[in-house]
Amino acid sequence: MDLEKPAGPPAAAPAGEGCLVVAVRVPVRIVALVLVVPVRVAWDALVVAGRFLNDTLLRPLGRALLWVGRAVFVWPFVGLWRYVLVPSGKGLVWLGKALLVLPAIAFYRHVLTPLGHGAVWLYACVLTPIGAGAWAAAVWLGRYFFVGPALWLYRWVLVPVGRAVAWCARGLVWLVGTAVAGIGTGLYWTVRILLVLPALWLYRWVLVPVGRAVAWCARGLVWLVGTAVAGIGTGLYWTARILLVLPALAVWRWVLVPVGRVLAVVAREVGDALGHAWRVAGYMSLAVGRFLGRLFRWVFVEPVRWVYLRVLTPVGHVVRDAVLRPVGDAARAVGRAARQALAAARASVRQARADLRRTLFGEPATEPGKPQLTHRREPIGPETRTLGSSTTALTKD
Repeated sequence: MDLEKPAGPPAAAPAGEGCLVVAVRVPVRIVALVLVVPVRVAWDALVVAGRFLNDTLLRPLGRALLWVGRAVFVWPFVGLWRYVLVPSGKGLVWLGKALLVLPAIAFYRHVLTPLGHGAVWLYACVLTPIGAGAWAAAVWLGRYFFVGPALWLYRWVLVPVGRAVAWCARGLVWLVGTAVAGIGTGLYWTVRILLVLPALWLYRWVLVPVGRAVAWCARGLVWLVGTAVAGIGTGLYWTARILLVLPALAVWRWVLVPVGRVLAVVAREVGDALGHAWRVAGYMSLAVGRFLGRLFRWVFVEPVRWVYLRVLTPVGHVVRDAVLRPVGDAARAVGRAARQALAAARASVRQARADLRRTLFGEPATEPGKPQLTHRREPIGPETRTLGSSTTALTKD
């Protein structure tokens, strides 16, 4: 609840307020105060009841439901995961390792690795020399039976034949080129005289003047159409301005703006009145709540507190000093005696078991290599401390 006073003084009313504002403010604030005070008191009562209900019922109920949910849904799954699935997974991992991984490692280490080493040795020591010898023999045979005859055939047969063929081809190319050049020159002058020159004359003296005339006509038509469209648009603009814009502007300026200003003043005053009434109702609700709380304290809390401090506390101290403390001391003494008796019985049983073992099996022999445990408070042998010698590092004999 926002029941605290504002930090500073209330804001002053703006200067230059008209009679309409003053005439609307007072009745609106009175009506708002009458309507808002019951609502604010009911709201504060609901807030207090909700807080009390939350602290005394909903929060403990939520915690209990949370604990029940954990006990029903979370803890069984946690126990299943921790004590069933995890050990089962570890057992399956160990079983898979024992049945698959270790046999595979042993097979790789004791079967595949020796086979691979043997294959490498066979390749390096047997197959490689055999392959090298076979390659050398094949190279020598190829040079003697194929490379020599092929080189002689290329040098004394193919080279002269190729040169003769190249000379004949160059002559044929020269003849064909000369004929094609002559034919091309004739075709060029024929096409130029029969097609290019007439087409150029037609473009220069026929098409260009006709195109200029068509363009002039098109520009005139465009200017005429633009002038007509501009006149029609100007007429439509002034018609819409006179028939629609000016009446709408007059309605906005002389009707809607004054009505909107009046409604804005009324809405602002209603909002200010509701805020003021809500704050006043908060102060009233705070006063009523404090009165009821103080009345409850003096009617119920103070008598209960006086009974607790003046009656129950002395009686409790007497009961504690006269009854509970002696009973606790006696119980602790009985427990201490019982623990001592149990310790003595346990020591007797342990000694009897040791005597029976010693009687049946004899003294336990000391294992070789392990020192015998003895109770030593002083060094034995030459390191024994005496009055005539010292064992320190600086004065040692």
